[in-house]
Amino acid sequence: MSTSDVSRTDHLPRRMAVVVFLAFALAYFFSALVRAITATLSPTLTTEFNLSAQDLGLLAGGYFLGFSLTQLPLGRWLDQHGPKKVILAFLTLAVLGCLAFSWADSFHGLLAARVLCGMGVSACLMAPLTGYRRWFDASTQLRTNSWMLMTGSLGMLAATLPVQWLMPIWGWRALFVILGVMIAIAMLLIALLVPVWQKAGIGAAQRPADDDGSYRDIWRSAYFWRMTPLGFFSYGGMVAIQTLWAGPWMTQVAGWTASEAASGLFLINLSMLVTFWLWGLITPGLARKGIPVERLIAWGLPLSFAVIGTLVWAGPAIGGGAAVGLALLCTTSTFVALAQPAVGMAFPSHLAGRALSAYNLVIFAGIFVVQWGIGLLVDAGRALGLANTQAYQLALACFGLSSVCSWVFFMLKKPAQAR
Repeated sequence: MSTSDVSRTDHLPRRMAVVVFLAFALAYFFSALVRAITATLSPTLTTEFNLSAQDLGLLAGGYFLGFSLTQLPLGRWLDQHGPKKVILAFLTLAVLGCLAFSWADSFHGLLAARVLCGMGVSACLMAPLTGYRRWFDASTQLRTNSWMLMTGSLGMLAATLPVQWLMPIWGWRALFVILGVMIAIAMLLIALLVPVWQKAGIGAAQRPADDDGSYRDIWRSAYFWRMTPLGFFSYGGMVAIQTLWAGPWMTQVAGWTASEAASGLFLINLSMLVTFWLWGLITPGLARKGIPVERLIAWGLPLSFAVIGTLVWAGPAIGGGAAVGLALLCTTSTFVALAQPAVGMAFPSHLAGRALSAYNLVIFAGIFVVQWGIGLLVDAGRALGLANTQAYQLALACFGLSSVCSWVFFMLKKPAQAR
């Protein structure tokens, strides 16, 4: 099917939609692998570069800082140039970031490379979601969002035991070179398979003459601000724990070895993969039954609070159940992942790139703050004389409190439409 056909029909035919989804999903798989690999590499990097908990949190958070820096211009570029051109340009930076990380010989070199990696993969979810907003119907958008996140969980799964197995063979530097090559292959597939964006779309896709490319309509939206604390604290915190602090919790609090922690991370990411797969199956049916995303978040997110409380209370006594507890924390937090496509669909399609990118900025700023903040709290707790396990319990309790507050704000804020 030609790109002119795409612009005329707006929605892609089923076969082409599947091909486009798979091309984008491959890139997102590698972006998630790059994101999560620091959790598995944390013992090696800590030893080789003599990193403190604060350094480790900043190193992992540097990825999300780079990610956050690009989100606002990214949204404008997606609406103007479309997902294909934008993601290819950004992924070039990701390849360079992977190579720079493999060559780094200091903490500051590692941090700079992580920031560059974060900038490079920052379009890997926003670009496809912007395309899906025009190319797929509403229920399919909910499904593809969940299945993109499922693909991300698969990438995080690959960052656990497979990385642990390959480390003694190739070393972490060679792994990052290979990641750069694989991202380049994903770029080639996107260039060949994804249709060109047609600026002059039909119907809702038509860009109004008075659209100046600003974020004015996004910042004025009560609905956007209602979802903001959830994205920052709850969603951001879930990813911060999944991609970094789950590993140190298992080794520092539960007393696991590095290889045992890698197995635990494998279980956590497998649980996330299955959860997002199930969300992709059931959300179209829930949408058809008129069950709104807001109700699912209101009912489901408090489950994660109970899990956080249990982890904090149990501390080192949880022992061999640490991975199960952390997996429950992450899976019960996935209710907030439904907020992202809801925000995109709350705005007209010509604003989709900006709405999604603005909300993604909120999420990834939250990941950076929570990821670094937990490290700061752990070091502060140690400085105050707390035992190592108690310092981690304090940090997790503070995260739980922030997540509860974000949910209370969401519940108290009156329901509002985007415009």
